Amino acid sequence: MKRIATVTALLAFLLIPVLLVAGPQSKGDAKAGKEVYDKKCATCHGPNGEGKPALAKALKVEIRHLGSKEVQAKSDEVLAKESSEGVGKMGPVKGLTEKDIADVVAYIRSLKKE
Repeated sequence: MKRIATVTALLAFLLIPVLLVAGPQSKGDAKAGKEVYDKKCATCHGPNGEGKPALAKALKVEIRHLGSKEVQAKSDEVLAKESSEGVGKMGPVKGLTEKDIADVVAYIRSLKKE
């Protein structure tokens, strides 16, 4: 019994640094996400996530920069849902695979303003 506890403690000791170094990482590919974004999102959100002021005015909405603190504070799950299902006046985006959605989320994360 004592041996099991020692082995368990040793494994935990060895695995915790690995998990901390790996940390939470996006499951998507930002480069592939840029390609999907350019085809499916840039029409409204602009080529670099800045939004299109004329469209925002016409729809009477605020289109936040995708790199803004407000957008970046959202979880990957929320960004994925909003990217595929829409939010507010933004309708659903059709034809996206789960990989496409994960890639777009990774691209949105790459737009974070410093």
